[in-house]
Amino acid sequence: MSIESFITQYGLAAIFLGAGFEGETSVVTGGLLAHQHLLPLVGTGVAAATGSFAADQLFFFIGRRYRDTARIRRMIEKPAFAKALGTLDRHPTAFILGFRFLYGLRTISPIAIGTSHVPARTFVALNAVSAIVWAVLFTGIGYLFGDQVLELLGGNKLVGIAILIGVVAAIFVVLRLWTRYRAKA
Repeated sequence: MSIESFITQYGLAAIFLGAGFEGETSVVTGGLLAHQHLLPLVGTGVAAATGSFAADQLFFFIGRRYRDTARIRRMIEKPAFAKALGTLDRHPTAFILGFRFLYGLRTISPIAIGTSHVPARTFVALNAVSAIVWAVLFTGIGYLFGDQVLELLGGNKLVGIAILIGVVAAIFVVLRLWTRYRAKA
């Protein structure tokens, strides 16, 4: 099986999972793969939006269901969680629409929202809108800048994709480490 056929066969499932549990790197890469005609653009966007939406709903309901457990109570005591709850109290709609764009708060935020008094219906609606905007933005970045990135990387499609995945992953790892460092400081 060639790499192209492997990407064509499993790419949308990987984007779905990657969008839910990793984030932007997989979605930008999906946009680049759509630009290279290895994946359908609309399918990539839908996989990204539904993966992100589903993961955040799961984390929300974990926070809602288990908010009185010792594990969640320990999470509540952490600074990032307290920061998320404080911002949620001041600006609930804006926070729910924007948390997925904030590095370092992406996973903890839906759990924090689940422990709050935000109604589940409100979270579902705002989460859906935010997931769609997020997916369109990051899929679009990969799609629109695919040629320029590949040109910079020497023009070889497969090598370019591999290098791009590595570079984007490294950028997001550095950003996440920097955010964790700032949260501890």
